[in-house]
Amino acid sequence: MKLITYTDGGARGNPGPAALGVVIKDTSGKTISGYGKYLGEQTNNYAEYSALISAMQKAKELGATEVECVMDSELVTKQMNRQYKVKEPTLQKLYIQAYNLSTQFKKVVFKHTRRENNKEADSWVNKALDERR
Repeated sequence: MKLITYTDGGARGNPGPAALGVVIKDTSGKTISGYGKYLGEQTNNYAEYSALISAMQKAKELGATEVECVMDSELVTKQMNRQYKVKEPTLQKLYIQAYNLSTQFKKVVFKHTRRENNKEADSWVNKALDERR
């Protein structure tokens, strides 16, 4: 079974109060899951990786054997596709966690999208941040 994850992470200030947002859809475009989670004081990139990890964990729980991970973080997309090295120590740990999760699927694709095409995941980030106020 293939699922498509849409993820976003954000911090108000960098670092600052941060959250992740995840939307998971089936191949017909039907939303199966959507949620946000507050992460505390973190950087934008930490939040982006946390969203990807959370989405892959949830896709696995839902029984996915293939996953297409769509995100608006060019950095995370290029690092996961091994186009960029991961130099920052905190992100290295998150990259390893994400990579290890990705090996549990038959097929994983990491795709970059423009921010305006990722509004659902972004809205979960903002909802989680607003609820923490």
